[in-house]
Amino acid sequence: MAFRIFTILIFLNISFCIAQSQNEASKQTHIDGKHQTTKTIQTQKDSLLVEKVEDNNFAADFDKKWLEELYSNSLYDTIYNSVAGLTYEEIDYPELTTELLKSRLAHLSTKTPFNVEYNPGLESVIKSYLKHRKGSMQKLMNLSGFYFPMFERELDNHDLPLEIKYLAIVESALKPKAKSRVGAGGLWQFMYSTGKMYGLDVNSYVDERSDPIKSTEAAAKYLSKLYEIFGDWDLALAAYNSGPGNVTKAIRRSGGYQNYWNIRNHLPRETAGYLPAFLATMYIFEYAEEHGFTKPKPEVALFETDTIRVKRMITLDQVSEATGVEIEELQFLNPSYKLDIIPFVEGENYALRLPRSVIGDFVTNEEQIYAMAKEEFDKREKPMPQFFEAKSKTVYRVRSGDFLGSIARKYGVRVSQIKQWNGLRSNNLKIGQRLSIYPRGSAGPTPSTKSQTASTKSTSASAKIYTVRSGDSLWTIAQKFSGVSVQNIKDWNGISGSKLKPGMKLKISKG
Repeated sequence: MAFRIFTILIFLNISFCIAQSQNEASKQTHIDGKHQTTKTIQTQKDSLLVEKVEDNNFAADFDKKWLEELYSNSLYDTIYNSVAGLTYEEIDYPELTTELLKSRLAHLSTKTPFNVEYNPGLESVIKSYLKHRKGSMQKLMNLSGFYFPMFERELDNHDLPLEIKYLAIVESALKPKAKSRVGAGGLWQFMYSTGKMYGLDVNSYVDERSDPIKSTEAAAKYLSKLYEIFGDWDLALAAYNSGPGNVTKAIRRSGGYQNYWNIRNHLPRETAGYLPAFLATMYIFEYAEEHGFTKPKPEVALFETDTIRVKRMITLDQVSEATGVEIEELQFLNPSYKLDIIPFVEGENYALRLPRSVIGDFVTNEEQIYAMAKEEFDKREKPMPQFFEAKSKTVYRVRSGDFLGSIARKYGVRVSQIKQWNGLRSNNLKIGQRLSIYPRGSAGPTPSTKSQTASTKSTSASAKIYTVRSGDSLWTIAQKFSGVSVQNIKDWNGISGSKLKPGMKLKISKG
């Protein structure tokens, strides 16, 4: 799958230094107490070292790390604390001399309308980030490979400086579902009222503050307005963070100064560290290679996904079953749907973003997919499992690295079911949290789920082999067998992508 390959390559970049010391064609990898050989083939493309991983377990390990990253709040917490708690102490970092930094900042200032001027405070922040937050900055660079092409397109459409893309790092650490302590949400941290004012829909199903493209368009409009007010990009950014009123008051209290650094002490504490954090981030990204960072190819992810306007209500669980794309990838690609449900409302253009590799299959079979979704919605008024006898319930305690998708696959249930059983409105989990699970085949699930389990078992009783024909897809094959999903076929046959070849033999049961 194209998107999965991209995510694996991104995490290979994180381990770039390790990979450089392991250039042999085959190496020994220790997994679960057993040694197995992992073959790697290295190719050079546009000066970026790429490893093609041939071992499924090795690839799965990187998938797991990537998904953990998507559901981790550590980057957002780190960014927030760093901005609010800047101390501007002198940092010993001999790898970057003051004179070299002055030269680079002067060069950077000629390329951008921001005032990238040297001062000891900015030097302190840059060196502090390089010395203490290098790992976090590398992770942000990896995430930027997906988001920055979208940001740059929208900023360019509104004739704004492209460097504003770095603002999303300071605001949200590129976490589309990030929520601040005061209720601001999304990649660009809009408050509810401001988001509504700039056209972002927020309702029970949808929060467009989390939509990368729509929220960037809204941020561009808001920043354009702030620049009209202040005529200075530094002050516009300060106003974006704390509101134009606070910036105006700071200007008055300073005696009329209009340079950010001269009014900084009169701004709220978080805003006082806001521009230094933004400029430090800009410097590190612009001089990433000089400081030993690796940057992913930014255009890859943009070309590997596309959107489809939905024609009927459908859940990401149902899309996952129909396409074989794992639920975590769909949640990452469609972060604005709060309950993992894409509603259909007349006059609204709600869209589903998918890897390009599966869009053809979805469009070809969409009437059947929507019919399946409708049939499932029609059956949903069933007794809740928690009111059945206790023996049907399993209590699962969340561990480090868990996320809803991995737990759902462990018990053969859906993410939406786990959220419904436990009253969850988001995908966030805490270590030690207890979840009620009604495994497939237990006394707890609804009658429709039990019948599906029974049909799956009867299929498993005698192994069937299906020969792929021209025009077949995983979804069309799954529809030929009662109780069989795309993910079932992939699991039983060790398939990671969605490509099939005529004549291929597929097992249609665990047997």
